[in-house]
Amino acid sequence: MELKFLNSADASATKVDVPDTIFGRDYNEALIHQIVVAFQANARGANSQQKTRRTVAHTTKKPWRQKGTGRARAGMSSSPLWRGGGRAFPNSANENYTQKVNKKMYRAGVCAILSQLVREGRLTVIDELSLPAPKTKMLVQKLKSFGFDSVLLITDDFSENLFLASRNLPNVWVLEPHQADPVTLIRFKDVLITRAALGRIEEMLA
Repeated sequence: MELKFLNSADASATKVDVPDTIFGRDYNEALIHQIVVAFQANARGANSQQKTRRTVAHTTKKPWRQKGTGRARAGMSSSPLWRGGGRAFPNSANENYTQKVNKKMYRAGVCAILSQLVREGRLTVIDELSLPAPKTKMLVQKLKSFGFDSVLLITDDFSENLFLASRNLPNVWVLEPHQADPVTLIRFKDVLITRAALGRIEEMLA
């Protein structure tokens, strides 16, 4: 398996060999969907809480007498059937939304995503990616010379200049290899990986 390899100096393109076990996997839609949903669920926090009929503010007085009114029996206004009553099955503040995914499944899903990016021509390797100064304009010009507008940059050397130059660009995101997650990999139009970061990814997914 060969990937497109860019030279940062003159933007010339060659090829670099990568293992088929990582970048040549078949597309597994069910597995990719499972790890993406699990990743988003594990990042979710329980930020909503509803009141039960015990905790809702209400009076304990019987709304009307038991018999003789022709209406249904009612004991308290806190009933879930009433407007303003408590919820029968409320959301809890300590609700747990996490989903367990085995490491082998997670790695296989990430490999399937990387392999699909290769088939679609959205994954490119570059020798290095650095800036002499923290200037956003310099980074934009460099990415345009490579033909990128919406790109995920995965670099082994996360320099301060690169971070400061990219943080104001909505379509550019810089990560280290261990921070690359399934959601971020499929979010951007293109993925640009440095040669050193590619080696670390191969070690993590081997």
